[in-house]
Amino acid sequence: MEGNFLQDALIYLGAGIVCVPIAKRLGIGSVLGYLIGGIIVGPYVLGLVGKEGVKVMHASEFGVVMMLFLIGLELNPQAFWRMRRIILGMGGLQMVLTSLLLLPVLWYGFALPLNTAIGVSLAFAMSSTAIVLQTLKEKNLDKTNAGRSAFAVLLFQDVAVIPLLALLPLLAVGGHVAHTEEGSFPPVFGVLQDYPTLMLVLAVGFVYVLSRFLVGPLLHVIAKSHTQELFTATALFVVIGVSWLMEKAGISAALGAFMAGVLLANSAFRHELEVNIVPFKGILLGIFFTAVGATINFTVILGNPLRIVVAVLIVMAIKALVLAILARLWGLKNDQNILFALLLSQVGEFAFVLLAAAWQANLIDVINLDFFKAVVTLSMLISPVLLYVNERYIDPYFGVKERDVPTAPADVMEERREVILTGFGHFGSTLGRFLRANGVEATILEHDSDRVQLLRKMGFKVFYGDGTRLDLLESAGATKARILISAIDVPEKNLELADLVKKHFPHLEFYVRAQNRYDAYELIDKGIAHVYRESLYTSVFMGVDVLSALGHRKYTMFRKALEFIRYDEKSLHRLAKLRHHQETYIAQAREEIEVQERLLKQDARFADLRSDHAWDKTPLVRQD
Repeated sequence: MEGNFLQDALIYLGAGIVCVPIAKRLGIGSVLGYLIGGIIVGPYVLGLVGKEGVKVMHASEFGVVMMLFLIGLELNPQAFWRMRRIILGMGGLQMVLTSLLLLPVLWYGFALPLNTAIGVSLAFAMSSTAIVLQTLKEKNLDKTNAGRSAFAVLLFQDVAVIPLLALLPLLAVGGHVAHTEEGSFPPVFGVLQDYPTLMLVLAVGFVYVLSRFLVGPLLHVIAKSHTQELFTATALFVVIGVSWLMEKAGISAALGAFMAGVLLANSAFRHELEVNIVPFKGILLGIFFTAVGATINFTVILGNPLRIVVAVLIVMAIKALVLAILARLWGLKNDQNILFALLLSQVGEFAFVLLAAAWQANLIDVINLDFFKAVVTLSMLISPVLLYVNERYIDPYFGVKERDVPTAPADVMEERREVILTGFGHFGSTLGRFLRANGVEATILEHDSDRVQLLRKMGFKVFYGDGTRLDLLESAGATKARILISAIDVPEKNLELADLVKKHFPHLEFYVRAQNRYDAYELIDKGIAHVYRESLYTSVFMGVDVLSALGHRKYTMFRKALEFIRYDEKSLHRLAKLRHHQETYIAQAREEIEVQERLLKQDARFADLRSDHAWDKTPLVRQD
């Protein structure tokens, strides 16, 4: 068994490694690459995997669950509440209209009994959360109007799965419903299984309590151990645990994970959770798409190809028509309308769940089950092709491009801030307070969970995480930010961060804290221009106060302090080049000190403002 598992894992991963880069190079996207890879290794081409592909697909569906958890992390409860109208309006109308238009086609055109046609039409109204959201992220379309609208519709569909699963047995013609052991309710939920709405309310309440009062403290305790793999294990435990509980309660595991993500969106551990789960999500989603391709039943398709193709085209055309009408009603422009319709025109993975439930409820027989599953998988295969055609040949010629137009302030999240501040101890918190007092909000990262908890109580928006990690910086928005400030008090960490910024974020202006002159030398060697010695400014301005107490004019001493700092900074860069040659360095340092002292003794030079370089002469910040 172990050998089979390793062999299957090798095949699925290998298919992705070979096919996805080719698909990306051709511009058709990773989803289609995974699907094609699955077809190639499937039983109808190379035959490397067979029926076990179905089991793999069930396991890899957890990638969809983790994807929805991550989406929830990016959508705080306030933003979710503001989307309620588009979720209920557009999402609800899409389900109702699509089902009503598909119903006569299935009833008359495919000669299905009325109750069976109702069940199948509801299943076909579902779209693929995995394909759509992966496409939105990959093509950077998640902030477009079409992307936001597609997400709202998908969210409604995920919620609708729950009452639909309860409705299908009521449509059964066979009377008794053969629930399997796997899908049955545990005794604690037995009384509530006939009340799906009440079950949903209780489940939401339970996830709220779990996320608010249990998960946060648990993550805080784990973070104090400073063991990265333990935090990763805890993050997976949270997602798996919530999903398992929701599934046992008869509710969509994906919906439960999404709710947990939304409730943890304002948590201090948000970014750390995200960067720890993203790799698992990506791998499992890839395996899921590969498994979908491997489980396409070409025997059914080749047995009646015309009927299959006609069914797929009719279903996708009806869905696209409904979506285009809704997009027009909601004011989407031509290019966004077309994109929105094509994004959701396929039948999704939840249709497999609903069709299986319909079969268990004796709504459809095995032959029709295989036929409709073939329709679902073929539509999922066609959808990325249509999106590619739209991107290359349709989108450039239609409508007004609105990819960068935000619809509400809520869409501008912390990751879009221009400044990222990592390290929020005494040094960093003072800097952060000064920035905020002058109207500049920074995305703040701190690796001490106790300090994070304290600062959050004080009103600071601080996130837990190690600011020297590439994935965490990307999650915090380093690719879009302008300035990165390191207030970390460990010199080795600052050097590590300097290398990382230079390699991955060369566009960032990097401001870094140095404990002393020798730490500054190391940073200058790495090409860092903005180095700030923590002892320089405090010691110089203490000297200003001492001289003032001795009777010197404070205004003049303050000007001299600025001149001293400015000259010392220039001297620092000159001496950095000589510090490995001790004798030369000492001689040059003595000369620099003598020149500095001589200049500062020339009080007369401060009387002439034209030659006064102590003050910053850069233009004022333009106030728009």
